[in-house]
Amino acid sequence: MPGNQPYHRSQGGNHRLDRNRDRRMAPVTHTIAGTPAVPQGPWILLYLLEANKVSTFIEFVKSVADVPTWWSQNIFTMHTEDVRTLLNYALPAVLYLLTGQGIAARIRRLSLCCVNSNL
Repeated sequence: MPGNQPYHRSQGGNHRLDRNRDRRMAPVTHTIAGTPAVPQGPWILLYLLEANKVSTFIEFVKSVADVPTWWSQNIFTMHTEDVRTLLNYALPAVLYLLTGQGIAARIRRLSLCCVNSNL
C-alpha cells in the first residue's frame, strides 16, 4: 500500500525539520560532554584561595570534582601543591570541553553536508 511506506529523506520529507533537529543536537552534545568539567572550576578556585579543607562544603566540592577526574589524579607530581592541583584538575576539564566541542562541530558539519546533499 502506498500510504504505509516507511519515510525516507529522498522521498521529499521536510528538510527544514531535519535541519532544526540537527542544529539542536550539536549544542546538546556539547553540553553533555562538557558537564564533567563543571565541578573542576569551583574546586580549583577554592583550593587556590586556600579555603578551609575540613569544611563539609569544601569536602563535598572536592568529592564531586574527583568523580570525573579519577583517571587524571596524580598525573603531575610537582613539588608545588598549587600547580599540581591546578594541572590535575584543569587538564581533564579542558579535555572534556575540547572533546565536546569537537563532537558538536562534527555533528554540525555532518548535518550541513547531509542537508546540502539532499537539497
